[in-house]
Amino acid sequence: MAGVTKGDGGVVRLGVAGRVVRVLVVVTGIVLLVNGSVRATDDVWPFGPMSQYAMSVPDDASVTYTRIDAQTDAGTTVDVPLNIEGAGVARAEIEARTGEIVKDPSLLQQVADGWARKHPDKPKYVKLELIRDTTQLVEGRVDGPPTSEVLATWQVRR
Repeated sequence: MAGVTKGDGGVVRLGVAGRVVRVLVVVTGIVLLVNGSVRATDDVWPFGPMSQYAMSVPDDASVTYTRIDAQTDAGTTVDVPLNIEGAGVARAEIEARTGEIVKDPSLLQQVADGWARKHPDKPKYVKLELIRDTTQLVEGRVDGPPTSEVLATWQVRR
């Protein structure tokens, strides 16, 4: 083995080349982790933060929940299942890319395409809305019904 020598008593000792390789791997990992943390994006996971992990919420705070509603070709409005089995995209990915979707609602086309591909026997999506629901907490308790804000709308292309 390169970089490995046998010392006294049969103990295998790491040579200079082996140590250099290990140090380079560790430094590369740290650089990637710092880069992902500074950019604060899940796109570089596992070398960056994974923002969907839960954290504590102060007693007087707002709690937001991002979802997608779809109007179907059957004339119904449904909540899009944001998971791999549903529309082929996870809620965390939508939440991480909310700003991009607001700037370019055509990104929602992928959700409609994923649904149609995975569920060819179900009604197709014709219009999608990215919605942010906000629940206000006062002294740790829900204060009134949530408010909803439509962040982006997309007419699905067929």
